[in-house]
Amino acid sequence: MLRTIIQEAKNIMRNDPAAKSILEVILCYPGLKAIIFYKISHKLYLKKKFVLARIISQIGRKVTGIEIHPGAKIGKNLFIDHGMGVVIGETAEIGDNVTIYHGVTLGGTGKDKGKRHPTVEDNVIIGAGAKVLGPIRIGKNVKIGANAVVLKDVPSNVTVCGIPAKIVSPKINNVLYIYSDMVI
Repeated sequence: MLRTIIQEAKNIMRNDPAAKSILEVILCYPGLKAIIFYKISHKLYLKKKFVLARIISQIGRKVTGIEIHPGAKIGKNLFIDHGMGVVIGETAEIGDNVTIYHGVTLGGTGKDKGKRHPTVEDNVIIGAGAKVLGPIRIGKNVKIGANAVVLKDVPSNVTVCGIPAKIVSPKINNVLYIYSDMVI
């Protein structure tokens, strides 16, 4: 567990220019604490100790202001910056090297059974206040603007903004295209 904490703290140091030391990150960053609570609760969840897993995750929520359901699947190097108000649902899947800012929800719409939450692929940045809802897929290298509401799949290598989210800057063969009328 100590190795995991140090690895996650180093990831935060790489991603946050405000982080001055590993000690500061370990003691002061709620995103790191939330990931530690998640890892413990997720192991319990996988062992079908659902109530204990939820108790641990709720303690983590009270301590950090970040709610990660123990059933969520999270890859390596998740960076939750600031973090207050982040919600990650039970069937959410997050790839590697993802950055999530405060107020982000990876949630359901209330209409689906089974897989209810988004799948976020590698190297995605989700801006503050964004809502990514339903069993949708967010492709690799996507940037989601602050306060965007994403309700449909997003292809890789684009930026989406707005309510509802629209593709605003795909790069294809180093040419920037603007599709402001393309609702995703």
